[in-house]
Amino acid sequence: MSGSALPEPLASQSSQAPETPSGSYRWYALGLLTVVYVVNFVDRQILSILLESIKEEFSLTDTELGFLAGISFALFYATLGIPIAMWADRGNRRNIITLALTVFSFMTALCGQATSFVYLAAARIGVGVGEAGASPPSHSILSDLFSPKERATALGIFATGVNIGIMIGFFVGGYINELYGWRQAFLVVGIPGLLLAIIVRLTLREPERGASEGRTGEAVEQAPSFSSAARIFWQTKTLRHISLASALNAFVGYGAVTWFASFLARSYQMKSSESGLYLALMFGVVGGVGTFFGGYFADVLAKRDIRWNLWLPAAVVIFAFPFTLGVFFSASATASLLFFIIPALVGTVYLGPSLAMVQALVPLRMRTVASAILLFVINIIGLGLGPQMVGVVSDLLTDRFADESLRYALLIASCINIWSAAHFIIAARSLKSDLPASREAMADAAA
Repeated sequence: MSGSALPEPLASQSSQAPETPSGSYRWYALGLLTVVYVVNFVDRQILSILLESIKEEFSLTDTELGFLAGISFALFYATLGIPIAMWADRGNRRNIITLALTVFSFMTALCGQATSFVYLAAARIGVGVGEAGASPPSHSILSDLFSPKERATALGIFATGVNIGIMIGFFVGGYINELYGWRQAFLVVGIPGLLLAIIVRLTLREPERGASEGRTGEAVEQAPSFSSAARIFWQTKTLRHISLASALNAFVGYGAVTWFASFLARSYQMKSSESGLYLALMFGVVGGVGTFFGGYFADVLAKRDIRWNLWLPAAVVIFAFPFTLGVFFSASATASLLFFIIPALVGTVYLGPSLAMVQALVPLRMRTVASAILLFVINIIGLGLGPQMVGVVSDLLTDRFADESLRYALLIASCINIWSAAHFIIAARSLKSDLPASREAMADAAA
């Protein structure tokens, strides 16, 4: 491969091992995949800032809004992610990402044409189907481009796509909703992904599996079956607890991302353009800083003890909990938002270290499906049940608290973070013993 930033198309025949990717190309690939992840989250989360307008037009309950924001998307997104990931462990990951990006961008634009609750739910399902094929192949590609010593940092940078995407979704969605309506907001954020899909197809290269660790010989072995992959994942104690810890953290995070704008509107009468700006800064800028430095400091601290990859997420969640209580006990919007700075900062710190540890604990040809299994647990519990349960609890509390019911539903959900921290601590206890054990599982899966 030449030394330029953009690679030549991947050769169709692999009789000759590809050259090691240049440093500039590796960072280009990371940047491009991060942009894909940004678009992924813009399309996924823009619904949050539009909920109140959709609720008014279709006369929906909070339970129905929770279904739109959570289960309707998460069930298909999480379930289809596993077979697509198995395909990616055997096929061309770049092409799968290109196809996924095309599908979820088109379906996002289609959400703006919805004429009923059922139509909108069906379109959201389509977004979930498309997004199922984007993240796990990206994790696998980045693990082949970046060595274990820098992988948490790389995946932490990639994970900032969550925060940047939410930022753009809140900011753009809030203003377009107020000026032109919620339908135009879906259209505006859906179209750019179709153009990005072309760039991915033309400039991203499929890397050699295991190249970043000098384990390319292992990559020629056949990928394990799903039953074998699931067995390896479940039998590895550290992986079990990482997935539960991440899912519970996501339960709180997705609940907040989905409902916080509605909370500001109902409790403090804040307009969508105003809340969109504030939440864009909170989830995007503040949260992005936390996500990046979560991966960076995990890599730094892990040089002393690899268990810091799991101790760090536990520590920041416990530290932030009193501030989370302050968010929902505040009498003014200003005080609530000031308290929210700390929870927003640490809310996604867990992503980079957790993804890096999952990639370290599984065979090369199982990396994509391992990410899909992790995301399945995260998205069923976090993305699916988080927004849904907040909506259900809000409806149950409406008779007693009226418009303040959402405040108390979010407060109750936030307590789940302490449970999340406990699982990270348990996972850290078994991490060192599970790392050598995972090498034996690799040999068994390849046999």
